[in-house]
Amino acid sequence: MTSIGLRHRRVYDKNKRLLQWRFIGPAVADSFAKLSPAHMWRNPVMFVTEIGALIGTIDLVRILTHHLGHARFVAQIALWLWLTVIFANFAEAMAERRGKAQADVLRNARAKTRARKVVDGEPPREVPGSSLGKGDVFVVGAGEVIAVDGEIVEGAAVINESAVTGEAAPVVRSGGGDHSGVTGGTTVLSDEIKVRVTAERGQSFLDRMIHLVEGVKRQKTPNELALSILLSALTLIFTFVVFTMKYFGLFLAVDFPISVLVALLVCIAPTTIGGLLSAIGIAGIDRMVQMNVLAMSGRAVEAAGDIDVLLLDKTGTITEGDRKACEYFPAEGVDRSALLSAAQLASLADETPEGRSILTLAEREGVRPRSRADLRDGRFVAFTAQTRMSGVDYDGARIRKGALDAIRTFVTEQGGKWSEQVELGVRKISSAGGTPLAVADGGRVLGVIGLADVIKNGLPDRLKQFHGMGIRTVMITGDNPLTANTIAKKAGVDSVVAQAKPEQKLEILQHEQVGGHLVAMTGDGVNDAPALAQADVGLAMNTGTEAAKEAGNMVDLDSDPAKLVDVVEVGKQMLITRGALTTFSIANDVAKYFAILPAMLLASFPQVAPLNVMSLSTPESATLSAVIFNAIIIVLLIPLALRGVTFRPGPASALLRHNLLVFGVGGLIAPFIGIKLVDVLLSSFHMV
Repeated sequence: MTSIGLRHRRVYDKNKRLLQWRFIGPAVADSFAKLSPAHMWRNPVMFVTEIGALIGTIDLVRILTHHLGHARFVAQIALWLWLTVIFANFAEAMAERRGKAQADVLRNARAKTRARKVVDGEPPREVPGSSLGKGDVFVVGAGEVIAVDGEIVEGAAVINESAVTGEAAPVVRSGGGDHSGVTGGTTVLSDEIKVRVTAERGQSFLDRMIHLVEGVKRQKTPNELALSILLSALTLIFTFVVFTMKYFGLFLAVDFPISVLVALLVCIAPTTIGGLLSAIGIAGIDRMVQMNVLAMSGRAVEAAGDIDVLLLDKTGTITEGDRKACEYFPAEGVDRSALLSAAQLASLADETPEGRSILTLAEREGVRPRSRADLRDGRFVAFTAQTRMSGVDYDGARIRKGALDAIRTFVTEQGGKWSEQVELGVRKISSAGGTPLAVADGGRVLGVIGLADVIKNGLPDRLKQFHGMGIRTVMITGDNPLTANTIAKKAGVDSVVAQAKPEQKLEILQHEQVGGHLVAMTGDGVNDAPALAQADVGLAMNTGTEAAKEAGNMVDLDSDPAKLVDVVEVGKQMLITRGALTTFSIANDVAKYFAILPAMLLASFPQVAPLNVMSLSTPESATLSAVIFNAIIIVLLIPLALRGVTFRPGPASALLRHNLLVFGVGGLIAPFIGIKLVDVLLSSFHMV
């Protein structure tokens, strides 16, 4: 893993811890900067709260100027109203600060990169990577960092993508296919490639990721907008009701102080969810970023929480992307151990997962483990994207292992013939959906090794969880029906579409959407682009074509199609968190209303004494206690907003019941306990 990749991963790991000291100081400063009306008006609930705090401050100045009583009480009301606004801003600032720390690492990685630009008729010349524009061509060799996003136009290479994904496993990229896309910040390990820049300056995926995690382009999702409108409407209604109490009081010869009315408004308005709503949305995208998924908008994250059909590819999604060696067929006259020993030697120079799995198979079958150090006089032939085979020349032997056509050509060039016995093994492996690799020593074919699909560990259990949530899974594959149905049965997929042509993906997706379903799918090729654009959640692979990445509304920087399952979980967690805190906030406001209103009216209307169930000390103490609790509860809920409510797969009715029991009942009970505790403390210290 490169040093850039290590720093990138460390930041992601550190940011999983919620309230970090290094973020608190800057977040506090941001909280005060966000008091600007230009920022606050975007959150109507907290904007009204800020206006209330300003009114309370003006009322305090009036009292001090006219030497009126209750200045101490009004001052505390004004202070806690301002703190309510600041605490809400702090929640948003903490969510943003985590993203900005990630953006700093990404920005540094981009700034230090150089490139060898190619100009017709001139040798490549070194330029800053940031100076490259769309259409420019540059050359990248072994050990060099790819400066900016592009597509390979010439050559093939093994690339370490740890600078972006944090994973050390190298991948093969080549020009002219669906896996020609490369990302700025990744490192070429072998060979040399020529890359054409596909992104405008400042519009690369690295730039877009920086903007995303900083929140620069974050827009509210439809559900978030709808909730904001609802909260704004409730706030306007409560504002009208509370301030008509002033005139109602005059009619009854009762004077309700303006500061008390402002305090009542803030307490019964949905300030809890209003103060945390932005933090929930930012944290949802932040969790995607920590998974190395670049969501083009909050809408995409939200849609992931609502999907009810998953279209899954087989290879790399349901099964391990890299097949593992599991069986072998020796050629006629070749001993089993001789085949495995030769395959082992030929795989010592193969750093791919398939090569390592052959070493594991040989050891499991009793072949003595060996390393390159054991063959000091040998000449190793490393696996490359061009040759598609690896091997070793040692003690007169020329052992090779690789793709069938590559080994067939090698054997023919050495004057040998292809083995019919091996061909039978090839057909047997292929008929079961496996991938055959041939092994040869010079002109002699030794046998064939079978690579087979392996169901991803834990995937069947996860698919069962989605079944419980009412999400239907469909596996789409180009394999034959026998292989497809075997894999689907082992994985627990609901239905299978075998021998599917590329255009069928779009047809299947549209059919599901016409039936009223929200559909998610993955893809990486040009032929996947229409379906990715049509899907409600289109997760494009970063190693795929530019067309696929532009069509999807999410890009997986790890290029792991199975991550679609995790994306759905994050989307649902964000929706559940918002719903849970909204439930808590509304129940919380109702409880505060019935907790403090009787105490406020007690002095003027002794008849309401039986309703003062909390036995709050005085009307002033009741009002101030409610305002303090209203501010503190926002701070206490910040970790929950950033982390998210624990996701428990299950039907919607069960989730609703859980929210009502835990957060609804909790929201009703918490104010009675919290306000009473604050009231006792205020009375004990004679603060009112």
